[in-house]
Formats: sequence, C-alpha cells, structure tokens
Amino acid sequence: MTNPRLAGRYAKSLLDLSIEKNQLEVIYQDIQFLYAVCKQNPDFVSMLKSPVIGSDKKEKIIEAVVAGKVNELTGAFLKLLVNKTREYNLPEIITAFIQQYNKLNNIHQVKITTAYPMSETLQNAIVNKITSTTSVKKIVLETDVKEALIGGFTLEMDGNLIDASILRDLNDVKKQFKNNEYIHSLK
Repeated sequence: MTNPRLAGRYAKSLLDLSIEKNQLEVIYQDIQFLYAVCKQNPDFVSMLKSPVIGSDKKEKIIEAVVAGKVNELTGAFLKLLVNKTREYNLPEIITAFIQQYNKLNNIHQVKITTAYPMSETLQNAIVNKITSTTSVKKIVLETDVKEALIGGFTLEMDGNLIDASILRDLNDVKKQFKNNEYIHSLK
C-alpha cells in the first residue's frame, strides 16, 4: 500500500539530518545505491513488503545487503525503518528523498522513452538542447525503451509530457477516421 505522505516525511527527516551532519552528498550516494538495489532486485522489494517474514529476519537481510556499502547514518536510518515496521515503504522513501534532493539542488528529472535505445551522443544533444532553450541548467536524464511507440519519443519533465511518437500519430488518425471528421467536410 503506497503512502506518499509518510514517505515524504521520512525522506525529509533523513534529508534534514544529513544536512545537519554535513553528509548530504554521502547520504545521497547511499540512497542512489539503495535505489539501484530496489530497481534491479524485485525479490528484495517483495521481501520488504512480505508480512510473512519477521522484522528480525528483514533486518538481517538488509544488513547483509548494505554491509560496508552505506554510511553509518544510512544504516541507522534503515534500522529505524525496521524497528518502526516501515521497511515496506523503503522504495517510496528512496524516491521521495531523491525528489527532495533534486528540488533542493534545482535538479530536474527528465525521462525520455523511445522505441529503440538512444546513443550517448543523442542523449547529450537532448540535454544540451533543453539546457540551452530553457532556464533549466541541471538535468538527470532517464531513458526507457518501449517498442510499442514504433518511432519518435515521449519526453516527461516537470509534470509535462511531450508525445512525439508514431503510436500517438497513428492513434490520432484512427480517432479521426472513427469520428468521420472528413466526411462532414465533404458535404
């Protein structure tokens, strides 16, 4: 069950504490590591959300995964989540922390979805185009591939979506034929 308010509060607490302890960048690197673990290992996320596995076992598994890879403060935060039985919210808390960190540092998340993988050159050209034509100067680019787009791309940034895909064009044509827009103009 998702709980964005709870995730935002825990993320804010960790962000504020890391700023207070002057360890913001170190904690951010730890959160990026945890994000990668959650994204690449759905079994780990399933374990966190499982009501069958006890808190003591979850704590041991989390310790085994992060041992020697995260800061002491991050480790203590993870133990706190387990003690408060909030470990199932870890993926949401990680996402909320990254969003708050990006907002604090004026970093914008841009997601581009294409039908085929993009080259590094094309990715850099898109980032340069965005930074040169807008007031945005710091960008984190995320790419995704969906063959269903057929061609073109979709770009998401700051809650806006630009859909320049062939799939959207085909759906527009399909809708026009379905509504018979051209027959009315012939009469």
